[in-house]
Amino acid sequence: MAHELLIPISLILVLTILSIKLVRFSSKRSLKLPPSPWKLPFIGNLHQLGLLPHQSLHKLSKKHGPLMLLQLGQVPTLVVSSSQMAKEILKTHDLIFASRPKVNAAHIMIYGSQDMAFAPYGEHWKKMRKIAVSNLLSIKRVQSLHGAMEEQVAHMLNKISNASSLISPINMSKILFSFTNGMLCRAILGRPFDEEGGNKMKFHEMIEETAVLLGGFNVEDYFPSLGWLCSLFGLDERAKRTSSKWDSVLDQMIEEHVNKNKKGEEEDEDFIDVLLSIQGDPNKEFSLSKDHMKALLMDMLFGGTETGYVALEWSLAELIKNPKVMKKLQDEVRGKALGKSMIKEKDLSNINYLKAFLKEILRLHPPAPLLVPRESMESCQIQGYDIPKKTRVIVNSWAISRDPNVWDSPEELWPERFENNLIDFKGQNYEYIPFGAGRRICPAIQYGVTIAELALANLVYWFDWRLPDGLVSKDLDMTETHGLTVKMKSNLFLIAKPCF
Repeated sequence: MAHELLIPISLILVLTILSIKLVRFSSKRSLKLPPSPWKLPFIGNLHQLGLLPHQSLHKLSKKHGPLMLLQLGQVPTLVVSSSQMAKEILKTHDLIFASRPKVNAAHIMIYGSQDMAFAPYGEHWKKMRKIAVSNLLSIKRVQSLHGAMEEQVAHMLNKISNASSLISPINMSKILFSFTNGMLCRAILGRPFDEEGGNKMKFHEMIEETAVLLGGFNVEDYFPSLGWLCSLFGLDERAKRTSSKWDSVLDQMIEEHVNKNKKGEEEDEDFIDVLLSIQGDPNKEFSLSKDHMKALLMDMLFGGTETGYVALEWSLAELIKNPKVMKKLQDEVRGKALGKSMIKEKDLSNINYLKAFLKEILRLHPPAPLLVPRESMESCQIQGYDIPKKTRVIVNSWAISRDPNVWDSPEELWPERFENNLIDFKGQNYEYIPFGAGRRICPAIQYGVTIAELALANLVYWFDWRLPDGLVSKDLDMTETHGLTVKMKSNLFLIAKPCF
């Protein structure tokens, strides 16, 4: 009797599964999806990403359009490559696309993505962002850091001056990294990380490794159903090792502040002090765990260091490649300085070509050219195309800022395009979004731009720059390397001649 019942039950189950698949197939067929390149079975379009995805996707978009749907493994991915399409995503439908997909490396390293950059949209993300903006990234807070910024710039200038007396060229990539990291640590810890001695190199390695992991390939990101392979073959071990290093350093930072507060040592309040006060306040509406604190600190230390030094590195490289721009910038800065020992933050408002130059650098070399991926929380329509729920979205800021329909001679370094030009990077001009736009815009614009302008102004004021002996500007290697940020593949070695 049981055997006789088994056949119709099995038949019903098979018919049910087939009907579900047919409904899904029919539903998918009825959608009007954006144009797509030809894809391979199973891997889809993954093979077309290349070693530099921002460039590969730009080439694909020229053929398939500024709104292009790729199948990256099992993940449908919308690629946005024009200002018009970016506005649709980042303004018209900003709320729908305000969330983040799960990035496995971020999930492992940043405490389950409980930070601000990779957290999915929701109340937790809103509260984390509010804490960061109110206590570290607001205009008022950045203004309070101007004195510290000037001290860090002076420290960097002295290091370059001392190194310039030696025969060997100066590794400016290393010095710029140390500067931006030192400034972040000053704001967050109350002192530069340089004082930690041997830990400085460890910190540099951690940040470099994090950038590679967050921007690299992970099986689970593209084949969620094969996530078990990561555990089976130890594919996540590299991220776990880096996570362990971060955890140790962040625990040490927090513990030092806890002990300092217990002893009643009086120092200026820094970001960790603020986080500890929020954690210890029973009247706060938001419970801030230690992992929440460490996730936020990792965001600040990694994001602020990496993007800042990458922008400054490309700035110096482009000035070496373009001596006429270098001369015009130095003439302006030195003319405005009028014999001062250094350029201070209050002097920056009058140095207009410097501001135009930095905008041009961020157009040609946005530190995070594909921004941070987004994910649709609901289905919607864009330009008549259906965008299903849970579609990953990549906004190619690099392609948008090189669009010949918007920019004259887009491959050329021409800071003059930003003189007497109202286009800004604050998220309202979608043809120029190096910091993103909408709800997930980078909240550190004020901090990042101020410190970059201050450092760059003093670097061209204090020194004349050239390549090592025997090299000319065309020999400078401008090859990019890919991670979450895109930096120069080779370290930048220069000769600095002090002018004072």
